[in-house]
Amino acid sequence: MFSPIKNTRVYEKAIEQIKDMIVEGTFKKGDKLPSEREMAESLQISRTSIREALRELEIMGLIESRQGDGNFVKSSFENNLLKPLSTIFLLKESNPDEILELRQIIERGSVVLAAERITDEELEEMELLFQDSSKLNFKNQLVDIDIAFHYKIAQASKNFLILSILNAISFLIEAFIKDIRKNVITKKENTDMLIKQHRDILSALKEHDPMAAEEAMLSHLQYVNSQMKKEIEITT
Repeated sequence: MFSPIKNTRVYEKAIEQIKDMIVEGTFKKGDKLPSEREMAESLQISRTSIREALRELEIMGLIESRQGDGNFVKSSFENNLLKPLSTIFLLKESNPDEILELRQIIERGSVVLAAERITDEELEEMELLFQDSSKLNFKNQLVDIDIAFHYKIAQASKNFLILSILNAISFLIEAFIKDIRKNVITKKENTDMLIKQHRDILSALKEHDPMAAEEAMLSHLQYVNSQMKKEIEITT
């Protein structure tokens, strides 16, 4: 299974081999890795080097260590971008505008792919988000509906990387400008506009019209971003 390693930086070579096996599917999501002893013998390196390699792989988010049960390939890699992006945001002293700009770039591409690939079942699920708009508590649920709406578009793009990046962006918004987003979405003067914009996007998706979907998404995000920037100015 493994190839013997002959190198002074042996743990890095061990990382490469294990990572390649995960990518190639030798070790699948949720699989338990061989024991430290077995891997050390197969790779012909020390258990200390194996432990170092496993520690680095865990930091990368590829595996997880379970106390008393061994090391496992992660069942999901969707959250792997969260820590690096939030760390960059903090260390580079980025501002909320950069989050909004990144979101706009990614979501425009996402909705174009979704318009081409979305299924009837996915369209029905999105329609269900708005069928109860006449209920009294609908406006109180707008933040959750907004998050779900954009998530379903990303899912419909059938592109795992786009979905992962948008999850990371959503995390940044939740971590750094959550209250600002909530204030914008729940303001009475914004509510009707946001619902209309979401419906415009959904209509374009139903027509499988990528250009119309992108235009509707851009109009929506430009409006939301402008309102959020106003809120940021008020709070700073």
